[in-house]
Amino acid sequence: MEEKYLITIKGTMEQDGQQESVELMTRGKFVQRNGAFYIVYEETEATGYAGCTTTVKLSSDARMVVMTRFGKVPSQLVIEKGVRHICHYETGFGSVSLGVAADEIAPELSEAGGRLRFSYTLDSGGENFISRNLVDIRVEPLPDTAP
Repeated sequence: MEEKYLITIKGTMEQDGQQESVELMTRGKFVQRNGAFYIVYEETEATGYAGCTTTVKLSSDARMVVMTRFGKVPSQLVIEKGVRHICHYETGFGSVSLGVAADEIAPELSEAGGRLRFSYTLDSGGENFISRNLVDIRVEPLPDTAP
């Protein structure tokens, strides 16, 4: 599968009354399979995870987003409406277990691309809130460059 899509990811972290945002634009893959949508892209030096591939999967019922990073620093976050998951996240300095709970999952995806917005909270055990994270992913077909 060729990287025929422009993937724009904006991530915002809210912590202690402060907000910090980062944006990444890259080429990637986008496919719908069995009702689920998959967004796949290579990480870069800018994210600190060069050499890794990230897959964002939106479940067919749009209740769950699973972000899986493959490569040198593997990790998986499961963001599901109404369920708090314990996820193991590799930081490059070691593994951390985090509680992940969805605030919102708002898909606007079709076979042609679109947008996926979701937000979730992270905690380090029950009462220990770490941050609220908002992710906004846009998927657009690249212009056909064939002659």
